[in-house]
Amino acid sequence: MRRAFATMGTMASIELPAAWASEVSEVQRIFRMIDDRYSLYSPDSELSLIAAGHTSLSHASPPLLASYARALEWRSATGGNFSPHRPDGTIDLNGIVKAEAIEHAGEHLIAVGCPEWSINVGGDILVSPTGAATPATASASPLGPRVMRAGIAEPLSPTELLCSLELRHPRRAIATSGSAQRGDHIWRAGSTEPISFVQVSVVANDIVTADVLATAIVAGGQTALDDVTDRWDVDVITVDRAGAMSATPGLLHSLATK
Repeated sequence: MRRAFATMGTMASIELPAAWASEVSEVQRIFRMIDDRYSLYSPDSELSLIAAGHTSLSHASPPLLASYARALEWRSATGGNFSPHRPDGTIDLNGIVKAEAIEHAGEHLIAVGCPEWSINVGGDILVSPTGAATPATASASPLGPRVMRAGIAEPLSPTELLCSLELRHPRRAIATSGSAQRGDHIWRAGSTEPISFVQVSVVANDIVTADVLATAIVAGGQTALDDVTDRWDVDVITVDRAGAMSATPGLLHSLATK
């Protein structure tokens, strides 16, 4: 079965067996709790209160401090191509907390024993270690786990598919970042060069890595792409400003052909 709900300024879709439908409310609670803490659109969120100077970072809750520390580690690892700070210095954890919410929701479903599930939030997708949730999006194999197909939208025509990929353990996560639909909203460590890629999708073993590195590649362009694919075990597909598509060899092996 599939349930959809609005969260974090986008739509989430959860697929899981009907017998586990009661867990959807807990998944929604996880997203609501994280959005209530980190949303800069809500003046009452913990992060908004810090941004407005009504409270200090030193008095932040342990979960917020943990997310901020994680984001700082990623900033260091990506040479600043990913950052938890806006150009004006405001702490903005939007680049990591959606992936963390997906991560936490997946951990909950695993902990309660839900056998198969998928979580899709604004096109960022995580599937269970055993594969997809429903026969409509999965095919059983006696040789391994189920396979889920994840479509990547065409950046200049979002109602069309650029391609379709197969997600299976351990490659359980895909995240897409870019400027085609939301404009140039990604901070670029002071660079004034035109953005090389209008869309980047990263397939990884976990959703936070996929999401952060997709953002880092958009921000850093070809140099960041070369660095990411050299240092991380991920697969990447990019679309540049001219509409040309490129993909790493591993990702080509994941393309769905039927």
